Amino acid sequence: QVQLVESGGGLVQAGGSLRLSCAASGNILSMKTMGWYRQVPGKQREVVATITSGGSTNYADSVKGRFTISRDSVKNMVYLQMNSLKPEDTGVYYCNAQLVWELAPGIRAYWGQGTQVTVSS
Repeated sequence: QVQLVESGGGLVQAGGSLRLSCAASGNILSMKTMGWYRQVPGKQREVVATITSGGSTNYADSVKGRFTISRDSVKNMVYLQMNSLKPEDTGVYYCNAQLVWELAPGIRAYWGQGTQVTVSS
């Protein structure tokens, strides 16, 4: 089975920084786009940043210039460096990976369990 495990969330004051990590494991044949999503109570999960297997990145307008997504394709890991954090960045951050698993045909999306990020004002 494919597993995505996030780490690095926590409580930080506005203006501070956090670095999220996500490790994917489980007989992965090919890793495609990886990304980070955010969800707050009562709202839909929204994309924060994505990175393709070729290294192309996309960011939500609200985090451009403050967040940086990167990946280690050898280790099947994705990171999110979050700087100049704001209270509105608060939420549960989920790792997402589009990949080909050994025991399932085609490209499928998998999710981590989420990590809480709380930014205090």
